[in-house]
Amino acid sequence: MSLGTHHDDRGGGVPLDVGAIVTVADRIRSAIETVIEGKPEVLRITLTTLLAEGHLLIEDVPGVGKTMLAKALGRAVDCSVQRVQFTPDLLPSDITGVSVFHQDRKEFEFNPGPVFANIVLGDEINRASPKTQSALLECMEERQVSVDGRTRALESPFMVVATQNPTDMEGTYALPEAQRDRFMARVSVGYPAPQAELDMIDSHSSRFPLESLEPATDTAQIRSLIDQVRTVHVAPGIRRYVVDLVNATRTSPELALGASPRATLHLVRAARAYAALDGRHYVVPDDVQVLAVPVLAHRLLPGPEAQMERLTSEQIVAKIITRLPVPGPQ
Repeated sequence: MSLGTHHDDRGGGVPLDVGAIVTVADRIRSAIETVIEGKPEVLRITLTTLLAEGHLLIEDVPGVGKTMLAKALGRAVDCSVQRVQFTPDLLPSDITGVSVFHQDRKEFEFNPGPVFANIVLGDEINRASPKTQSALLECMEERQVSVDGRTRALESPFMVVATQNPTDMEGTYALPEAQRDRFMARVSVGYPAPQAELDMIDSHSSRFPLESLEPATDTAQIRSLIDQVRTVHVAPGIRRYVVDLVNATRTSPELALGASPRATLHLVRAARAYAALDGRHYVVPDDVQVLAVPVLAHRLLPGPEAQMERLTSEQIVAKIITRLPVPGPQ
């Protein structure tokens, strides 16, 4: 058993059992795969984001299973799940909640919005106006909601799983930079392989697999795993590698907007979770390289020349990785 005591950044001793993390993650993955087939890398990033206390943005064309993936994650973890369908007329109070005055009692009562849940599914988030999207900024970063002069803490764990259609599709808004920066990772589901699509026809024709999905874990266990993931060792050389990678996006002539310090923290947290899912107590450069595109690319803006050359932010990050020296053994 991979069980030991590691010291987190705050100096406290925390027992780290990567074997338990792998076991629970495999149970969650197996449960989700009864609904979403043939997408192991997408599920790996999803579980990484969950254990790293991050938020996930799923971007792709309609009908490929973005909402189904988010719902399956909520079913696989026995926790509170709320869904918000983002529309152009959605108001910020529809997300955070509103205080209602009761005439008989002569007092206001707060009715919490759907954001007061462990997993919040924001469906088609870029169909709402930037004003409404901004209602998520505080809760995603500070895990709290301020309404009517009072701050209310959100439950733990708390994760926003948002889906969005490509911004060139009709009826969509571009997500504000501050909103994109709060998502730890962005993934694309993509079209299924032919065999997976054939299997989907069989599995979905006679029943709806989401209804029979049984929880694989609960919130208490997820909280315990999150605490353990925080203690995965990140050597000084790996930390420097992350900082150099993020700084390279800020100085790249191909980018008009580089990654933020928040991106640095997200990349380290995600690398810790990714290493734990691989059964390791420590982060290696490969973890950072694999996660660099899903964690950094959606925060970046290609410059005019890169746009003329039709370079995407994903391609630019991949080029930066190939140019950056990899740290040796720690």
